[in-house]
Amino acid sequence: MTLPQGIRTQQDIEQIETADLATHNLPQSTYEALSRGAARNPEAPALSFFLSAQQMDNPYVLSHGQLLARVTQTANALRRLGIGRDDVVAYVLPNLPETHFTIWGGSAAGSVLAINPLLDAEQIGELLAAAGTKVLITLEQSPGVDIWEKVSVAARAVPSLEHVLVCGFGPYVAGDGVWRDSPAPAPQPIDGVSAPVTRLLDEIAQEDGSALGFEAPGPNDTSTMLCTGGTTGLPKIVRRTHFSEVYNSWAASLYSPDAWGPGRTAFCGLPLFHTNAMMVTGLLPWMSGGHVLLATPGGYRGQDVIARFWDVVERYKVSMFSGVPTIYGALLQVPRDGRDLSSVQFGLCGAAPMPVELFNSFVAETGIKIVEAYGMTEGAVGSSLNPIYTDAPRVGSIGLRFPYQQMAIAIMDDNDTFERWADVDEAGVILISGPNVFNGYLIDSQNKGIWVEQDGKRWFNSGDLARRDAEGYFWMTGRKKELIIRGGHNIDPKIVEEVMHKHPAVAMAAVVGRPDAKVGEVPVMYFQVAAGQAADVADLAEFAATHVHERAAVPKDYIVLDALPVTAVGKIHKVSLNMMEIERAVRTEAEATGADLASVEVVQDSARGVVAKAVVASGLDALQKSLGQYAFACDLQQAAQA
Repeated sequence: MTLPQGIRTQQDIEQIETADLATHNLPQSTYEALSRGAARNPEAPALSFFLSAQQMDNPYVLSHGQLLARVTQTANALRRLGIGRDDVVAYVLPNLPETHFTIWGGSAAGSVLAINPLLDAEQIGELLAAAGTKVLITLEQSPGVDIWEKVSVAARAVPSLEHVLVCGFGPYVAGDGVWRDSPAPAPQPIDGVSAPVTRLLDEIAQEDGSALGFEAPGPNDTSTMLCTGGTTGLPKIVRRTHFSEVYNSWAASLYSPDAWGPGRTAFCGLPLFHTNAMMVTGLLPWMSGGHVLLATPGGYRGQDVIARFWDVVERYKVSMFSGVPTIYGALLQVPRDGRDLSSVQFGLCGAAPMPVELFNSFVAETGIKIVEAYGMTEGAVGSSLNPIYTDAPRVGSIGLRFPYQQMAIAIMDDNDTFERWADVDEAGVILISGPNVFNGYLIDSQNKGIWVEQDGKRWFNSGDLARRDAEGYFWMTGRKKELIIRGGHNIDPKIVEEVMHKHPAVAMAAVVGRPDAKVGEVPVMYFQVAAGQAADVADLAEFAATHVHERAAVPKDYIVLDALPVTAVGKIHKVSLNMMEIERAVRTEAEATGADLASVEVVQDSARGVVAKAVVASGLDALQKSLGQYAFACDLQQAAQA
């Protein structure tokens, strides 16, 4: 069937679905997807990489044919090293070309576990052991980076480990764009670990890159395993199939089919242990024959990457990039006078709500569209996306559902049991069902309660709250469980609370997000003082800094209450604390802008979630603009004149 040139309405989605999904003849594995993309033009550039912003004019470039050959060599090398279909290759790496070789070659040979390098050694070891990791691919000892030091400790806790492969910055230090595949002497073994240590590039150099030396993976085989649940605590390991990733990339492309193909460049600045970077600025453009620009090992965090971002856009004719709201806020401060940004079709935003003021300011000042989306690791990457070809974006909406994936709002009871489907504009829990939905968490005990059987289908309970309007657009009204989203990173408050409950002065603690104009939210802690103890905030702060492993999760404030608010069954009612923090933000901004508040209250709205309502005696416009920096909903009214 003929597909629409960009999904614009719910009716477009329904029209696509009049044909069975099988009629679209999608690749059955990510390896097949890469192969088809390469076949369009093997000589076209597929991957460009530079080690630092200062080297941006001399990138290391692989054509589609060369990239596929490297992936194939990696898969064959891993199979030679003992990786079978049911075995696990894990990586702890920054953004390097070798990271992509590992992801796609590893998932062709077996399955791949992605691990956040910012985790501490103990957490890395627990994840590696939980997955039964057989081969680990990581960064060699490198100045200014502690990955090797942490991995060396973590590896001792992984009895299944049989081989360690390392790669490094050496091949790219010259900055002259010349590939060097044998950069250094043999690496040293890890003390206390029997698994040999060799170089990834040396291993793949021994292999044929023209074809896999074994049967290719099937659609239902596990491809990648990603971790979700935050940068603190032990995340859950999400198992995704090959077809879930292929389908999801294809479905996302239907919203903007001319943004991904030959001659188009997707900028990758997010970390490659995250599904957005892996899929949206990896598999999606490659299976379409497009080009990916991998900007430094640190991505957006790399030195001068933000400062020179518009130079990069002009130099590489970037067509799209993806980021969280804090990235857009930072880019808005970078001068762009005289830069040709006409190649950019849109910027994609997800992971955290986009403040309305930031959205409007960015679009007005840069002329670049922002497209908001919704997704999760458990759904490959995306579940809904706003139409790109529209002159009237619905700011704040997370868009229309993907074709062939059902996304619905359910009313659940206090025990998280399905009661009924929500009415139009009625808030409830997002459930998804379709070819992108994962196979469940690796640890079976974590799968309890995540599925809902309804209408003859199995639905994944996201835990996120939203409503669906009459035109099919979804609007978030709450957030998954109690996660705090700081600059796009998830922080699990329970992990912080468990640590702080060990402090003798803390009888009960609750960590919630405080609205923050720069990073979306920062964690703060409300607590009750234990009997016979005195509360010393400085001591609590020092205790948290010492014992909370992830720096971003350390509370930024400590507020003592005589009693924490609780529900009828005695659970801490965190919504009340969230509402207190929103009111605090309104009052703080009123003071900063000189606005005179006649009244302010924070309420729960059935359609919009938590809303701050204020009557302003004076300074309404300034306060309205200032509060536009935040993601929470506001209703401000001018006080009646006496």
